[in-house]
Amino acid sequence: MPHGTINVSLKFPGEWRFRLPPILLPINSKAIGEFYDLIAKIGAQTDSWDNLERFKTEFAAVSGTISMRSSSESWAMTDLFTVMENASKNPPLFMQALHSGFLAARKRDLAVPDDEIINKVLRENGIPLSLDHDSLTLVEDVTKSVPVPPPPPSMQELAAQMLEQSVKRSEELLMNGRGREAVQELLWVLESLVTGFRGTSLPTGEVKGKYFNQIVKELKAGSPNTTLERAIEWCESLHGYLSSPTGGKVRHGLDINTATSLATEDARFFCNLIRSYVGYFQSEYHKTRGNL
Repeated sequence: MPHGTINVSLKFPGEWRFRLPPILLPINSKAIGEFYDLIAKIGAQTDSWDNLERFKTEFAAVSGTISMRSSSESWAMTDLFTVMENASKNPPLFMQALHSGFLAARKRDLAVPDDEIINKVLRENGIPLSLDHDSLTLVEDVTKSVPVPPPPPSMQELAAQMLEQSVKRSEELLMNGRGREAVQELLWVLESLVTGFRGTSLPTGEVKGKYFNQIVKELKAGSPNTTLERAIEWCESLHGYLSSPTGGKVRHGLDINTATSLATEDARFFCNLIRSYVGYFQSEYHKTRGNL
């Protein structure tokens, strides 16, 4: 069950919920990352996964969405950052979610950042807001200099954004009862991610395959007696089953003579399996090639 939000709102002009002062721009990614780090430090004092889920609930609430529990702690980290980015479009509401999460943590006897720490992040990132206990005010002086736009995303960052959007799209499809499409969306993520291993140097030579089946065969051949080899074997079985018209009936159509729809609970099971492989391959990619 999702955690409930704390019924203590941060005080600021109500019109900011709908129309922002011109000087209030979306919170930049650097500041989001710094606030995320503060949340992680709170989590170090307790069940870190539970802490991530609690803050996810707060940020989802101010964005007008519902927070669903992530399938693993690593996905909870990714999902939290995503909802924080969504909330960043309205800085006061973003700060309300952060403030509410801190209050909830304090009620659980956890140490939380004080106003000075929060205001330092706001000030150093050119965000013209100041927190004073339960009040948020505008600081005009912060915006005298022209803000420098962030650098355009690299190709790797663009790829990561596309994969992240597909993961979110898959969850939305599941929630709407469109299981087959949800599984298809995640298979696309898995197949796309695996292409990142092209060019990786292995004892058996450089990975040269262009497609999922080719690349994973080369990875498996070059990684004997490892967890990666075993993970690839299981992943190949799942991929093959979902591709078969008489199996999962997801990639290559279905056998009309034995047509049955993919049940929602089965789709959720397949999606969770695929997400686990995506997470594992991401970890392996970081070890061999850098960030994707």
